Amino acid sequence: MWVEETKKGKYKYIERYTDPLTGKYRRVSIVLDKNTAQARKQAQAALSEKIQRAIVPQPETITLAELVEKYRAEQKKTVKPSTYRRNYFFGESVKKVFGSDSRIEAFTANYIRESIISLDKAPDQKNELLKRLKSILRWGYTHDYIGDISYLDKIERFKTESQRSKIEDKFLESEEVTALLQGMTHPLWKPVTKILVLSGLRFGELAALKREDVDTKDRVIHVRATYDANNKLETTPKTAESSRDVYMQDELLDVIRHVKASMLSQQIATGRVSHLFLTDLDGEHIKYYTYRKYFQENALRLIGRDITPHILRHTHASLLMEQGIDIDTISRRLGHSDSKVTKEIYLHVTKKLKEKERNRIREIKIL
Repeated sequence: MWVEETKKGKYKYIERYTDPLTGKYRRVSIVLDKNTAQARKQAQAALSEKIQRAIVPQPETITLAELVEKYRAEQKKTVKPSTYRRNYFFGESVKKVFGSDSRIEAFTANYIRESIISLDKAPDQKNELLKRLKSILRWGYTHDYIGDISYLDKIERFKTESQRSKIEDKFLESEEVTALLQGMTHPLWKPVTKILVLSGLRFGELAALKREDVDTKDRVIHVRATYDANNKLETTPKTAESSRDVYMQDELLDVIRHVKASMLSQQIATGRVSHLFLTDLDGEHIKYYTYRKYFQENALRLIGRDITPHILRHTHASLLMEQGIDIDTISRRLGHSDSKVTKEIYLHVTKKLKEKERNRIREIKIL
């Protein structure tokens, strides 16, 4: 650093540095009233900061709306159309709550927290909104559109009923499954329920099955697609692990054979031939929301549980665990590499089986 006196009697402090992009020398300067030891120290600090800002590119000032649009542009190229549409509407909600014209660099943990608390929404909805905002901000950070986002770590999720619920609420006991199936009478939805609980398939995977995907000779179901009920289209499975072969045990094979025969009779009667394994009376994909309504009403009536059909996947996992099937095999059958709920169920079932063993030992008479 060196000093030059200006025509006005002030002092210009100058420092030189090398531009890392071009390799050329550049200068930064600052003008102060005095040339003292304290002034030189002040100038040195100011010049160092200027050089640092010049060497390390600073994120541009950007609004929330601008960041959301950049995020969407990449999403359109990298995710499935159904995922893009769903995320698009979440982006609109984020802009509405936190302000389209809000400058991202002004965001704080308190601003985000207070904006969400003020909403008249359930905890689950608030957490979903927080999750979407965090995803957008973290994407912006990794792509150098915004700077520090460490404040996100200060924002905790809102307490929900599901967080306080017991692990037992996430699956059905075998007695409950029996009672549910015995009370169901619908000619389509009853066998659908049986297939879901005996196979662990997602409803969308079942709806997308073609006749050739169901091989009763080799006892295997080939999962190669899923049906998106919201957008009414078939897409690739949820993850790479979701493309899989599900092998049929005797119980499942019996139900599958029965359904195949029923579908053939239905097609002959209606004259509507379909390549799908399962169809409604119009020969179209089976309808998730119609089934969900039927399932929820019957679950509440027959076993007093307010649940959705997804519980059948967790139930399938728990029933396999009770039969001694290891968690890795179950995970592959369900089509995912990792699942927090599956692990929770595994630990719960393991604990329950150990308790049964201890009770049996207490009752044993050796002498």
